[in-house]
Amino acid sequence: MKGIILAGGFGTRMYPITLSTIKQLLPVYDKPMIYYPLSTLMMAGVREILIISTPKDLPRYIELFGDGSHLGLDISYAIQNEPKGLAEAFIIAKNYIQGENVWLILGDNIFFGDKLEETLMKVSKRKEGATVFAYRVKDPERYGVVEFDKNGKPVSIVEKPKEPKSDFAQVGLYYFDKKVSAIAKKQTYSERGELEIVDVVKDYLKRGTLKVERMGSGYAWLDSGTFDSLYDSATFIKVLQTRQGIIVCSPEEVAYRKGYINKKQLLKLAEPLSKSSYGQYLLNLAKEK
Repeated sequence: MKGIILAGGFGTRMYPITLSTIKQLLPVYDKPMIYYPLSTLMMAGVREILIISTPKDLPRYIELFGDGSHLGLDISYAIQNEPKGLAEAFIIAKNYIQGENVWLILGDNIFFGDKLEETLMKVSKRKEGATVFAYRVKDPERYGVVEFDKNGKPVSIVEKPKEPKSDFAQVGLYYFDKKVSAIAKKQTYSERGELEIVDVVKDYLKRGTLKVERMGSGYAWLDSGTFDSLYDSATFIKVLQTRQGIIVCSPEEVAYRKGYINKKQLLKLAEPLSKSSYGQYLLNLAKEK
């Protein structure tokens, strides 16, 4: 099983901030934005991860993560020259996937929930078909909307409908079987010149092999790709961490709790960060029995 973080694009929705820096490296409270999708994939049991980005930005990710071995991961990198759609990730990653099932997560999406890891691990055990995640929103007309029948099975997915048939939006987290690269390759470019992920999902829907995980009130989904949503995300993370004394989506913590690294390795990662509250949290984590 593989994982892909799509962290490409030019961040134009956040100009002028992203004129000189990468959107996915902007801070969401106390850590870079990309830490959140990385941690989500790790919670799903993924240890082989491909980061896709632009030729200009990719060296920054390599500088940050290297080969991922310090986190017990195997991180690789690939170039997307232009933002030609989410589904293009599966064409770029065809040789990387090599006939395995694969997760895809967007580099600016943040997920939190008490049973999130449990849900992700359940999905990771599926061998066939595709799984998408849906979250109830008050303005579904802005998103890809999933319609369900009376038995709760998905019957349609419509991108930005004028009259939404449900209030469940498809979020930036997907799980596909080994057929996904071939299915993505046969899609045609949309009017905006992109290979749309919704077309890939619809293909699985037609085959009758699409599952939808509805994220209820116990979950939070945040898209941090605009000024307001970035501010909201940082506020949410700050309040949660301050009140509960936890760190949300720390790759070092996930790696330790998953057994990808041991206590000695955790301490080695925490010591250079010891002057920050983040580093102190990791040091205290290593002291737990």
